[in-house]
Amino acid sequence: MSEGISSVKRVLDKAALVEHRRRRRSKDCGRIENRIVATEPNHLWTVDFKGWWYSVDKARIEPLTVRDAWSRYILCADIVPDSKSDTVRERFARLFDTYGLPKAIRSDNGGPFACTKAPLGLSRLSAWWVALGIDLDRSRPGHPQDNGGHERMHRDMACEVEGCVDGDTRAHQAAMDTWRHEFNHERPHEAIEMRVPTDLYVKSQRRFEPDTFDLSYPPEYLKRKVCCHGSIKIMDTRIRITSALSGWEVGLKATEDGCYMVWFGPLCLGKIDIETEAFTVMPQHNQMDH
Repeated sequence: MSEGISSVKRVLDKAALVEHRRRRRSKDCGRIENRIVATEPNHLWTVDFKGWWYSVDKARIEPLTVRDAWSRYILCADIVPDSKSDTVRERFARLFDTYGLPKAIRSDNGGPFACTKAPLGLSRLSAWWVALGIDLDRSRPGHPQDNGGHERMHRDMACEVEGCVDGDTRAHQAAMDTWRHEFNHERPHEAIEMRVPTDLYVKSQRRFEPDTFDLSYPPEYLKRKVCCHGSIKIMDTRIRITSALSGWEVGLKATEDGCYMVWFGPLCLGKIDIETEAFTVMPQHNQMDH
């Protein structure tokens, strides 16, 4: 039946009796891509979720994994109740308190690490990282090799933990903790000259201060706080930027054409045209400095 319908469509199309809908172009909101190569501990952390599976009691096992790219040291392999921003932020607060702050974090483009509809893919979680003075790096969509070391670690986890535990969530977490200890302290890695990750990893000297943020702007910039709906007020006009920055302060740099460039810390998000009262994202793939 479907072949017959397709044939009719082709005949009508050739007779110019079919009105084709125009495809809407997806809005290019830009993406941060730094391609950082780690040269020391805490230069770059990588993060992802290991694909989930079920325990014997039908509980969903979804490990959040964080790894130091240079030493291969696994900082976190925790089964979390969900992948919501607040849940992951709470885990990262623990990591930062234990290990200090990294210079940069690499993730994929999925939530809660990124939001494809927001300027530069910022999410509430990654905006918090930026506010703490952490650089962002994202893998290219459809290119898991950009986070290849992390993916290989997940394959090891799949072979050695997933499907090998006969128990509930606590039993899986206990097995994960044992596996992580062996990975970090007992298993030599060819990539680090047959040493173990704990031989190379040291904590960061950048301490985590939960209420201290690295969002400074030059004196000539206007400062505006983003409201809960994601907009800022300028010249008695509300202009929407992104709800990912709700509660944070942005800096506005005046331009010669009477517009304003919008900055969030070291990131240039886009341009506000006062005349049209519109914010336009400036697609880019790298972070920028003031």
